Amino acid sequence: MLRQLTGAVFAAAALALLGCSSADNLANAKDRQAASESGTPVKLTADEKPAAAAPTDPFYIKLETSKGDIYLEVHPEWAPIGAAHFKELVDNKFYDDCRFFRVLRDPKPFMAQVGMNGDPKVHAEWGEKTIKDEPVKRSNKRGFVTYAKSGLPNSRSTQFFINYGDNSFLDGDGFSPFAVVVEGMSVADSLYADYGEGAPNGRGPSQDGIRTKGNEYLNERFPKLDYIKTARVVDKSEVPSLK
Repeated sequence: MLRQLTGAVFAAAALALLGCSSADNLANAKDRQAASESGTPVKLTADEKPAAAAPTDPFYIKLETSKGDIYLEVHPEWAPIGAAHFKELVDNKFYDDCRFFRVLRDPKPFMAQVGMNGDPKVHAEWGEKTIKDEPVKRSNKRGFVTYAKSGLPNSRSTQFFINYGDNSFLDGDGFSPFAVVVEGMSVADSLYADYGEGAPNGRGPSQDGIRTKGNEYLNERFPKLDYIKTARVVDKSEVPSLK
């Protein structure tokens, strides 16, 4: 039976657990500051890279999942930094074999979260490439796609979520959508959700467990999780509903 999230508990879970832990982000910030002061080269965050090749027009991503295909329409005009970073992650096949480790539909539709690579080494490399926050130009309504983040500024990285319902309460906290599901929302709705909220507030997967052991941990403890088989950029003509 699914764990019930109600009232203040639901709101706290929504805001506090959408992304990496605040402690991890704080540690990363301290490490970068220490490296800078010592003269050691500092690893650039994703948004500090040259953006000459960043897309400006909407583009399409096909998520081939264990439940079927989900097509995303990515809008750089909504969040140019986030859109460019997402394309970079997809181009590097980061999301292949990533589990939807946090899917919350009870007591009301909330979201499906994904974006921790099954190989801890790969996740460690990309997870440190945080990007700057951006203005919220679209609301977190059903079908919109948004990066997860912690309570710290500029903490967006690799995790993202698909909104199941009207989560516009997230708008004021800087969760800026960068894409929208244009086909396959029924697939998103069907993702396995019975593990509920993640540890330590629920009985679902621990992000620390994923971070240290990856899919080995998830396959052993949470074998029913649905996952992204592949994520690829596709032409608009390949989206069935847009042909």
